[in-house]
Amino acid sequence: MADVERTFVMVKPDGVQRGLVGEVVSRFEERGLKLVGGTFMRIDDDLAGEHYAEHVDEPFFEELTDFITSGPVFAMVWEGADAVAQVRRMMGETDPAESAPGTIRGDLGLDLGRNVVHGSDTEPGSAEREIELFFDDDELLEYERIDETWLYE
Repeated sequence: MADVERTFVMVKPDGVQRGLVGEVVSRFEERGLKLVGGTFMRIDDDLAGEHYAEHVDEPFFEELTDFITSGPVFAMVWEGADAVAQVRRMMGETDPAESAPGTIRGDLGLDLGRNVVHGSDTEPGSAEREIELFFDDDELLEYERIDETWLYE
């Protein structure tokens, strides 16, 4: 079995407003990933700035932070074998127009700026950094799912 890891996923304000939280959660659950933390929240300016810190010098930084603070989001932590890469594949390309059918963005997104979900990138440490921004350790649960023996050898 590949290494079990955790990754951060967020249903963005457009996904929440469109009633897609359940659809997004279902896709990850059906894949076999395990939800170990989740919170429905509104991101403030400080957290938005920390979350998008790598883009602070980009011309689109203000648009990013304005959008992510414009409404509620559903922040989650998912666990599973190669969770970061699995989630990235399931989400599709950042631009929904370039995302394959069957991916979350390919099926549900229409616009680069309104692409339904955010997920940690594959850069080392990104998932851990984002998880720490949104969750305290005691908010993440350790448990075994009843189907784990059917998912992994």
